[in-house]
Amino acid sequence: MARIFLLFFPGLVAIWSVNGIFMDKLASKRLCADDECVYTISLARAQDDYNAPDCRFINVKKGQQIYVYSKLVKENEAGEFGAGSVYGDGHENEMGIVGYFPSTLVHEQRVYNEAIKEVPTPDIDFFCE
Repeated sequence: MARIFLLFFPGLVAIWSVNGIFMDKLASKRLCADDECVYTISLARAQDDYNAPDCRFINVKKGQQIYVYSKLVKENEAGEFGAGSVYGDGHENEMGIVGYFPSTLVHEQRVYNEAIKEVPTPDIDFFCE
């Protein structure tokens, strides 16, 4: 886990973070329901287990529900990914963790909002501690 140190100097505040790395971006743009990608696009159910290869992704168990917040815009030969968080069904220790997962892994059960806003993916989405 990254440690953040606040150093206070008269009239100056400095923030220093250690133990992290920026990973490769999966895509430069994403589709969202709003400009900040905070509104839920859909509720989906995992069709299979998925073990996250690194911290950009989330672990998913077959049958688990996922709230989908954005969908990456596919570039070149890259895979298709969604971003979301797992929900309930005995996986409380994973609830609230937001990360990417292969779009082919899930089946949308309910659409709440259309993903019509194309926005840049922020670098922090690909930061690993």
